[in-house]
Formats: sequence, C-alpha cells, structure tokens
Amino acid sequence: MVNTSILAAETPSPVMPHLAEVILGLVAFLLLLFVISKFVAPRFEKLYAERTAKIEGGIEKAERAQAEAEAALQQYKAQLAEARAESARIRDDARAEAEQIKEELRAQAQEESARIVAQGQAQLAAQRAQIVAELRADLGRHAVELASRVVGESLEDEARRRGTVDRFLAELDSVSAPAKS
Repeated sequence: MVNTSILAAETPSPVMPHLAEVILGLVAFLLLLFVISKFVAPRFEKLYAERTAKIEGGIEKAERAQAEAEAALQQYKAQLAEARAESARIRDDARAEAEQIKEELRAQAQEESARIVAQGQAQLAAQRAQIVAELRADLGRHAVELASRVVGESLEDEARRRGTVDRFLAELDSVSAPAKS
C-alpha cells in the first residue's frame, strides 16, 4: 500500500493544478487583459461612440426631415385651402356675372319688345288713320253722289260739297259714337 500512496502523491490532482500552470495561466490572463484593455477595448469604445453618434445623427436627421415634411404638409394644406377658397370665389363671381348678363339680356329683350310693340302700335295708328282718311274720302264721294241724287241738284261746287260731306260725317260720327260706347 505504500506504493499506491506514493503513486497517488506523484499524480497530479484533478482538482488542484500545478503551481506553475496556475502562475503561467495568471500571467497569460493578465497579459491578455492588458492587451484587451490597451488595444481592443478602446477600439470597441471608439466604434461604439461612432455608431452611437451615427444613430443619434440619423435620429436627429429623421426628426428634422419629419419636421420639414410636417411643415410642407401644413403649407400644402394651406395652399389647398387657399386654392379651394379662390375657386369658390371665382365660381361665385362667375355666377354673379352670369346673373348680371342674364338680367342685362332680359332688360334688352324687354326694351326690344317694348320698342317693337310701340312701333307696331304706331304702324297700326298710321294705317288706321290712312284707312279712316280713305274711307272718309270714299264715303264723302258716295255721300255727295247720293245727296245729289236725293236732292236732285248738282253738288259739283266744292264749297257745297265739302259742307254737305262734313255735315254727313258729323251726323255719322254722332250716330256711331253712342253705338261704340
């Protein structure tokens, strides 16, 4: 059994490594820690800072772009509202102008109608006067002819004939005047 205990003392313990291995591992760890803290960690910090700055700059840029887009949208909405108001004003002006033109045309048509009616009435009055004059002349001739036949004397002389015709027409007017009323 002695041999087993010597063999056991010479075999390394699986739990406890040799002291040289522990020192070598500690030196390697410290060396690795120094290299990481001296060269690798600053580079990571620098990259992290750059990445953070890019992200923050991107966020600021996006916020500015969003603010500009919002301002452009508000401006567009204002212009659209202004354009709608302008189109409504133009439409109202066009309607008012159309109404004014319609009223002017209606007034012109009424004036033209009144002028045509007045002209027609004047023509009717002139034709009536002409017809009355022609009928009086015809009636006068017929009356003189009839009177000369009835009276038996010639009414050739102008003064007599005119007096007889005027008297006959006056009687005829007085007879026809109550009939018209």
